[in-house]
Amino acid sequence: MIENASWGRRILALVVDWLICTLAVIAIYGLDDYTTTGSVASLMVLPVFVVESGVLTWLAGGSIGKLLTGLCVVPADGKLRKLNPVKALGRQVLVALVIPPLVFRPDGRGLHDLFAGTSTVTFATLRSLVK
Repeated sequence: MIENASWGRRILALVVDWLICTLAVIAIYGLDDYTTTGSVASLMVLPVFVVESGVLTWLAGGSIGKLLTGLCVVPADGKLRKLNPVKALGRQVLVALVIPPLVFRPDGRGLHDLFAGTSTVTFATLRSLVK
């Protein structure tokens, strides 16, 4: 069985991702538009987050926040292979819905991980899978 990463590190990764996506939206729309009440710019952070984290999880094994905090997403069976892109994106849509990650099994895998057949692990755990 794969040891899943701690909730603290996962939450830190989520905060890092959210900040990066917020900065990207501000860079595109501008701070004035982002801070204006009812602006579309403030609503764009969530889709940017879903796309950023979904695509990078598929291509690199984790979002920017996960990789910067020493985490990655791997197949739950421990056999290293590229994730299915549809499942990687679907996983992030479930994360964006908030509730699926909060409903989890004793091993720490939430509904988003169960859907995608994945586990979030530390780089140390990843190294042990490579051996």
